[in-house]
Amino acid sequence: MSKQFSLAGLLRLRHLQQDQAAGELASANARLDGTSVQRNRARAALGATRADATSTESLYAMAAGRASMRSMLADLDSMIYQQQGEADEADDAVKLALAQAIALEKLEAKHVQAVTAEELRA
Repeated sequence: MSKQFSLAGLLRLRHLQQDQAAGELASANARLDGTSVQRNRARAALGATRADATSTESLYAMAAGRASMRSMLADLDSMIYQQQGEADEADDAVKLALAQAIALEKLEAKHVQAVTAEELRA
């Protein structure tokens, strides 16, 4: 029996894939957090607008500003929905990479046990 684990290269690849998937998940979560902060700031700004119109023009300007802000909030909500989906996909990729690595790690552990048993017999 070979003393070196024959799937060691594949195991290293699985670990690299796991690290890459974890990095992509962290990136997706960072984008999601950033967009959530933007949305919260926009909501706070929308709620903090004053409602004291002194003329028709200022009333129209306030209405236009609020409509623009609501549109931006809708865009941010849509963006968050999309980014949440991307984060969920990245999380699934991390779980898959972990499962693949664990399967190979179990094979490696069995290999080490077999080699150790063979060496003890010798």
